[in-house]
Amino acid sequence: MDLLLYCTTAFIAVFVLLTVLAVVMKLITQVFPEQLPGKDVAMIVAVASVVSTLYSGAVITKVEEVK
Repeated sequence: MDLLLYCTTAFIAVFVLLTVLAVVMKLITQVFPEQLPGKDVAMIVAVASVVSTLYSGAVITKVEEVK
């Protein structure tokens, strides 16, 4: 009978833990929503810096993300 009690307790503990984690994940996604795709200024500056270092005198006219 003790084994059944241990298994039931463990099952309930895991269920409660997963429920708490789901709630925390939901709260995190509400506080920090997904950023909409757009131009990332830091990325554009980094690309411009690398291109100007590798190819001196080059001018960047357009930066696109290829998926």
